[in-house]
Amino acid sequence: MHGFLGPNGAGKTTALRVLLGLLRGDSGHAEILGSDPWRDAVALHRRLAYVPGDVTLWPTLSGGEAIDLLARLRGGIDPRRRATLIDRFDFDPTKKGRAYSKGNRQKVALIAALSSDVELLLLDEPTAGLDPLMEAVFRECVAEEHAAGRTVLLSSHILTEVEALCDRVTIIRAGRAVETGTLTQLRHLTRTSITAELEELPSLTDRPGVYGLAVNGNRVSFEVDAEHLDGVMRLITQAGLRSLTCQPPTLEQLFLRHYQVSAS
Repeated sequence: MHGFLGPNGAGKTTALRVLLGLLRGDSGHAEILGSDPWRDAVALHRRLAYVPGDVTLWPTLSGGEAIDLLARLRGGIDPRRRATLIDRFDFDPTKKGRAYSKGNRQKVALIAALSSDVELLLLDEPTAGLDPLMEAVFRECVAEEHAAGRTVLLSSHILTEVEALCDRVTIIRAGRAVETGTLTQLRHLTRTSITAELEELPSLTDRPGVYGLAVNGNRVSFEVDAEHLDGVMRLITQAGLRSLTCQPPTLEQLFLRHYQVSAS
């Protein structure tokens, strides 16, 4: 499962539209499921499911009819999976499309995509309009799809959503991918937060790679760059370590630091 991460306006939706063959890229090369999305869009759309961040429905079709129509465009639907998802998302499929709220329109697209027999799920801000309970249901369902062997590309500006679900992350800025890797790999690009209680206080003030040092009695807290972490850990261990808490950087810290560095 791959996270496609960037703020609104970074180019995530445009990139997905290129992958869907809805737009033709003016530079670079795009390939999806081994094919050219512009040339082979019709065939590819039977092998993938796409959920946009703002779903528009046919006003006179019921939600259930819209689900079935979307699924038929992809070659079929699993009826049992469809019924299960309708129940899990607490969705009424009998209402007309014009009667649905934004969150319920989103459920139509999600149920249709998740009950289709496809190889790839392209999800563009898929939880827009969902309440927190339904967001949790979405995460469970997508994790199940991933465990079943489907590839998922999740485009989002919600950092916690990407961090909870994705194995790999690409950070996009102004239409360009600026970082790609696993969360473990990307965490090496920034700092680890450390809080330690020591028998003696070592000299950390001028230590390379140490930032935000705070001392309270025998307790110290600070951040340390990845390349200096081993040396700092040896130093505080030699100082008589009583307790230690190490907090690796969150995806939010990685994201914000990258954007702050890039902007400067």
